Amino acid sequence: MATVTVAKRVAEECNVELGQKVGYSIRFEDMTSTSTRIKYMTDGLLLKEALLDPKLSRYSVIVVDEAHERTVQTDVLLGLLKDVQKKRSQSSNEVRKLNLLKLIIMSASLDARGFSEYFGGAKAVHVMGRQFPVDILYTAQPETDCLDAALVTIFQIHMEEGPGDLLLFLSGQEEIESIEGLVHENLKKLPEANQKLLIYQLFSSLPSEKQMKVFTPAPAGFRKSNTCGVIPATNIAETSVTIPGVKYVIDPGLVKVRGYSPDSGIESLIIVKTSKAQALQRSGCAGREGPGKCYRLYPESRFEGLDDSTVPEIKRCNLSNVILQLSALGVDDIIGLKQN
Repeated sequence: MATVTVAKRVAEECNVELGQKVGYSIRFEDMTSTSTRIKYMTDGLLLKEALLDPKLSRYSVIVVDEAHERTVQTDVLLGLLKDVQKKRSQSSNEVRKLNLLKLIIMSASLDARGFSEYFGGAKAVHVMGRQFPVDILYTAQPETDCLDAALVTIFQIHMEEGPGDLLLFLSGQEEIESIEGLVHENLKKLPEANQKLLIYQLFSSLPSEKQMKVFTPAPAGFRKSNTCGVIPATNIAETSVTIPGVKYVIDPGLVKVRGYSPDSGIESLIIVKTSKAQALQRSGCAGREGPGKCYRLYPESRFEGLDDSTVPEIKRCNLSNVILQLSALGVDDIIGLKQN
């Protein structure tokens, strides 16, 4: 979804038809042509392209966004891109100028030092964004039932705050469907004039046409509420997607991630606390188009105790598929790839 929406936005700003100068490539859909110069794609698809073209010779500049998420695909891709840069720089001087690969790594909440050191002391540039001020509100005491606390907060915002859409972060589809049912049930208890509240679900397994509904304007007189499922490796509404109209964010401070037990050989999805980087990303969603508010459903003291960044997925999942993928890419020295 992020790939498609960002490509559409850039095509509009460049005043060109999508699929010509600006295009995108996702699974089962390729909106590019021979005239495409800016191409948006997922890290997984770029890795697949590397299987056919190990030097990624079609590209002169590659931008990797949201690097702080540290997904397996992103980490493997960065290691591969470093190796590609090395191979392409070993050409003769004249050829090197033509084949030099420029790599830009971006994130709104990245600890740039580690990435800079990994890429041989690459320059780190801090760019001030157009972020609007966001008021952060915490609970006085820890909440025992985050779903109930979220429900109360939804109606508090709906009844007391001004116009603006509401983005609620939840850990999965089950919670999203539960909160939708609870909201509809409680809406019936309000006066008819206050029952104008729309709910649009948003999670990864939702069909793309339903995902895109969150970008449609709400009818006149309605407030639109977007509930977001945060799933392993894909925080749909947390990263580069800007949902228009969002002014309020509710953050229970939880996320569902992949876990792996080497003893039992079983992979599982577990709910854990977010990192500070994730919490900052979530609160930033309220300040994309104007001043906003973020309601964190936990005390401020808990935020101070959170990890600075997310534990890399590569440290908590089964690596057999990763090793097979690297082997298919021609990388047999896995440890060497990590170190070099």
